[in-house]
Amino acid sequence: MSTSNPAKWITMGLLVVVVVAGGGYYLVTHRGHKPAPENLPAPAASIAPAPVSTAPQHPISQAVAPASASTAPLPSLDDSDSLVHEAATRFGGDKAADLLTGKALIPHIVATINALPGRRLPASVLPVHAPRGHFTVTQADGSSAVMAPTNAARYAPYVDALEKADTDQLVAWYVRNYPLFEEAWRQLGYPQKHFNDRLVQVLDLLLATPDPAQPPYLEGAAGVYRFQNPQLENLAVGQKMLLRLGPAREAKVKAKLRAIRAAVTGQQMPATEPAPSASAG
Repeated sequence: MSTSNPAKWITMGLLVVVVVAGGGYYLVTHRGHKPAPENLPAPAASIAPAPVSTAPQHPISQAVAPASASTAPLPSLDDSDSLVHEAATRFGGDKAADLLTGKALIPHIVATINALPGRRLPASVLPVHAPRGHFTVTQADGSSAVMAPTNAARYAPYVDALEKADTDQLVAWYVRNYPLFEEAWRQLGYPQKHFNDRLVQVLDLLLATPDPAQPPYLEGAAGVYRFQNPQLENLAVGQKMLLRLGPAREAKVKAKLRAIRAAVTGQQMPATEPAPSASAG
């Protein structure tokens, strides 16, 4: 697990998925790297792609979301960056848009979500700035290294912004702008598949991330660490991201993911989103 590139983050609607990327992709970050917007990753293959068919498994028309008040035509995909910036501010708070960087934000978001089931997520594709500070470890049992509890504070601004976002409004924004995500998905190389189907697959994968009873042991040095447990080390990159958030913030992100999944698959969302249990850490 290389740690030579910066971690990244974004928040909004379906983009809640990408909060785990900003929360903890790399165990060590190096400031100053800027993504190259044109460098999109190849399709991820760790979970089976949607069947080659023009019929979506999860039609966006079935999503549970309040009707959008806007009837204005959507911008072109090339001119949609301002749309993302406005939504980041509206849903994540006044400072959320400052975290965004680069161009072609919707194509980068789509490519990032598609890559989460894989083994690596190139930093060049992620459209936000890295968290502040550096990854640190501490000793457990006098010898084995584990992630230091202080790391969780690095991810607090991202998860806090995520919690501010109203799920109903986020999903309404996603549904309203879905044609732009579908267009970016086709450009990525899936003309006969549907982005909402891939999103649901990725949500299911992330929600299946195990919850270790104890902080996982790490091995390595000089900023390059691996999970000692092979089962954890072999998880998809998106699942590893969730583990690096720490139990409490992982529980908060999973709660939001469940609500998003319910909405985008046409299930009735709960009146209130469940809070993480005290035992989550």
